[in-house]
Amino acid sequence: MADVGRTGATEIRIFDDAAELARVAAEAFLRKAVSAIDVNGRFTVALSGGSTPKRLFEILATEPFSSRVPWQHVHVFWGDERSVPPDHPDSNYGAADESLLSRVDLPAANVHRIKAEVSDPAEAAAGYEAELRSFFELAEGQIPRFDLAFLGVGPDGHTASLFPGTEALGERRRLVVANWVEILGAYRITLTCPVFDKAACIVFMVAGADKADTLQQVLEGPPDRYPAQSVRPEHGELIWYVDKAAAAALGRTGSD
Repeated sequence: MADVGRTGATEIRIFDDAAELARVAAEAFLRKAVSAIDVNGRFTVALSGGSTPKRLFEILATEPFSSRVPWQHVHVFWGDERSVPPDHPDSNYGAADESLLSRVDLPAANVHRIKAEVSDPAEAAAGYEAELRSFFELAEGQIPRFDLAFLGVGPDGHTASLFPGTEALGERRRLVVANWVEILGAYRITLTCPVFDKAACIVFMVAGADKADTLQQVLEGPPDRYPAQSVRPEHGELIWYVDKAAAAALGRTGSD
């Protein structure tokens, strides 16, 4: 059973544990997919990496979801990717492929991965932006509208590969950038805030006690302190699915 709260236009649902969180996220995936396909003939979703989404993928790959999701009309994208080949253990695509994509009846043409294995990260970002513009048939200046985008939050408040203090946070023109992350000593390929803000629905999935203090600050603290606070849907839903461990500090008075 989830506790439900609202902060402005933000819905917050708190679950007993990460397993229950992932199951409810799978139900949301199915519901959004069926609805979008009924209206538009297709469902576009941007996936995220990490252990919590992996639980979601594993659930979607099993019954009843594996047979109820209309996979032939689902188009899968990614919010970000590490600069590694698709078969690398750190690849977000690789994790999704192993846990979900290879286990359901999803056409290969419906998988739109970030080709981050190229030697130049800027080339990978430009290639993915071209993919988005082509698929969504965007005119100059237009931004794609995903039916659903999953995001997470790191202990430092980053989301996708929008890390604190990085240039990508201020990008408003490009859809995809190669973001240098000094603390990692590496480039990450990431969608930009305007793309996430255009989504019809954004679901943040946050689990674990190590996220508790950061989550409290993101949801209840001063604005514009953490990258996750930069995601503000223009005309869409913003839903937080969190487990009790991650929600432990919510409602705490004061700020750090």
